Amino acid sequence: MNDKIVEVNELTRNFGEFAAVDNITFEVTKGEIFGFLGANGAGKTTAMRILCGLLAPSSGTATVCGYDVASQSEQIKLNIGYMSQKFSLFNDLSVWDNISFYAGIYRMSTAQIKQAGHQILQELELGKYKHRLVSSLPLGWKQKLAFAIAIIHKPQLVFLDEPTGGVDPITRRAFWDMIYRAAAENITVFVTTHYLDEAEYCDRISIMVKGKIGAIGTPQELKEQFRVQSIYDVILALARGEEQ
Repeated sequence: MNDKIVEVNELTRNFGEFAAVDNITFEVTKGEIFGFLGANGAGKTTAMRILCGLLAPSSGTATVCGYDVASQSEQIKLNIGYMSQKFSLFNDLSVWDNISFYAGIYRMSTAQIKQAGHQILQELELGKYKHRLVSSLPLGWKQKLAFAIAIIHKPQLVFLDEPTGGVDPITRRAFWDMIYRAAAENITVFVTTHYLDEAEYCDRISIMVKGKIGAIGTPQELKEQFRVQSIYDVILALARGEEQ
């Protein structure tokens, strides 16, 4: 049985003569928390869009949940969850309307939506805010709600694109507690982040540099490989072009 939920082989995406993703190869194992790091413009968002079935590759291959990104994008979308940096919520809809809308997109039945929706309200202590507009919620609550909605259908894999941007450290820590609970339920987590301390929370991380994978491994492996004390120093070494 294949335990690889993401398999990428020599994947490339060109925009004209510019290679936003340049011949990358890596795998993600089921149940793993996989961090995808890189500076703005490094290619990580483009790579994530390809893996979500939103953008076709120029060359190379990739499968997600066993489906090919080039020819089976719709099947991929039904088997993953996705949370963008902007939380993907409709501010002019209520908490419950957001839950119902997204659950419907994931083809959940009315009974399933009711059960899962009430579970979200209970776990996030949002019951009394069920009919309140999302725009009225604090940022941290929006963030937690968006993540809960992204995994409401119990996907095999969830993509989180810089999900903790703009929130305080305590709220970020609470959000990571939710990630750990999802992983404990066998949901693979693929997360991009600019917060380097969050890289330490991942099972493995990949660091992209100018469209290529500059380094990949557990946080401890990378620190040992580059003979440094922090992930920040690993990224600094890569930016300087230091070879290991």
